[in-house]
Amino acid sequence: MDLTAHHETLVVVDFGGQYTQLIARKARELGVFARIVPWNAENLQAEWSGAKAIILSGGPRSVTEKDSPAVPRALLEAGKPLLGICYGQQFLASALGGVVRPGAAREYGEQRVQAVEGASLLQGEFVAWMSHGDTVVQPPPGFCVAAETESAAIAAVEDRERKLFGVQFHPEVSHTEGGKEILRRFLYDVAGFSGDWSTANFIEESTEQIREQVGRGRVLCAVSGGVDSTVCAGLVARAIGERLRCVFVDHGLLRYNEADEVSAAFQEHIPAEFIRIDASEQFLTALRGVSDPEQKRKIIGAEFIRVFEAHAADLEGCDFLAQGTLYPDVIESGSPTAATIKSHHNVGGLPEWMRMELVEPLRWLFKDEVRNVGRQLGLPDSMINRQPFPGPGLAVRILGEVTAERVRLVQLADHIFRTELREAGLEPGIWQCYAALLDVRSVGVMGDARTYEHPIVLRAVVSEDAMTARAAEIPFPVLERVARRIVNEVEGVNRVVYDLTSKPPATIEWE
Repeated sequence: MDLTAHHETLVVVDFGGQYTQLIARKARELGVFARIVPWNAENLQAEWSGAKAIILSGGPRSVTEKDSPAVPRALLEAGKPLLGICYGQQFLASALGGVVRPGAAREYGEQRVQAVEGASLLQGEFVAWMSHGDTVVQPPPGFCVAAETESAAIAAVEDRERKLFGVQFHPEVSHTEGGKEILRRFLYDVAGFSGDWSTANFIEESTEQIREQVGRGRVLCAVSGGVDSTVCAGLVARAIGERLRCVFVDHGLLRYNEADEVSAAFQEHIPAEFIRIDASEQFLTALRGVSDPEQKRKIIGAEFIRVFEAHAADLEGCDFLAQGTLYPDVIESGSPTAATIKSHHNVGGLPEWMRMELVEPLRWLFKDEVRNVGRQLGLPDSMINRQPFPGPGLAVRILGEVTAERVRLVQLADHIFRTELREAGLEPGIWQCYAALLDVRSVGVMGDARTYEHPIVLRAVVSEDAMTARAAEIPFPVLERVARRIVNEVEGVNRVVYDLTSKPPATIEWE
């Protein structure tokens, strides 16, 4: 479904900035449908011409470098309202005849900004989030300075007549005071958006599109219990009812009692056929002796295909395959600047008999929008507020070889940790929490005897979008109680530690 045909569109040109997705998400929160397009996309002209307004993102390069990211000057002069952010402002200024130079000092983090009286988008003095080395030292012809920092650096420029604006800081980041209001002024006061985007509208539009695509056919949806596949199944079920067949493969690497909980929830809340396949022994056998995390992921992906092949008779008769692909997946797969930190698990490389037409109703949505869709579909909080969980499951929370015994240790330790956080009222504020098992042993003393057993690492982080994260501030008495319970109740564990590392430099998961 091409939502640009249904909604006024903001195009965000991605120059490789780490906050580009936040720009689009903030616009969506303000009721404006935003899509992200790489700066070097072949169809950039077509994307631009169909947009109501443009935002140029930040980026890691310098406009003073040879072959730095650029878009044709003609696009800047196409008469569309335009806002350049960080690198976007520097490019806008440089391309239209201004002067950009390396700053005397790099500005990074929170900086005080003073708006010039009468500026269109900015008001008064406020704290903004900066991340740049270059700076605009002379605005282009027709532009005026709209804001300065304490060091007198140009923090914003504008050409009100041509509706061209630039800010050196990042209004999309929560650290910028009033940043969302700055974006609102650009989108509504300058660009004239009507605010026709909402998840409620999306549900109606996607339901109609699914019915049109599927007709009287049947749809297969591989579900994990995660938010994406759950909401995808709920949306497709709303459209075609029991002509949807949900297949849940229990690979034996789920959390404590999770397979039973997922099965019960789907059968109660999703009006579709539900098939549960227990393949836990098959996956554990395939993982025997394997320690490398990337190899684990590949093996698990391959085993999913073998499971589907082994149950071909049960899965035949479906013409379409529904997947919970989200917009960040689409962006990253098409971005030349995206780096691979670790491969993502999915049911890929399907056998020939499963070459079905794809149904991807969530491919335009961010995670927070998916949760909103789930709520409006009437799904319970237990299904739509589920914490992110890796496709390979506990296989990547067990460092080293995956065995049934090591899975048991992690399941019990993780269950204790999450239970104590829930009972302490801390779980709602945590983005992700889990227990991981290290591939080492440590010396301990239990019952006057020397032990040489496993350490458990506890990980809990707070985050808005998983792009950055910091360790959750859990009260020490809670951590102490968790550690005591794990050591006393989980045989084979004699030490518990808490991971305080932020992202970056670490990732949220250990593997």
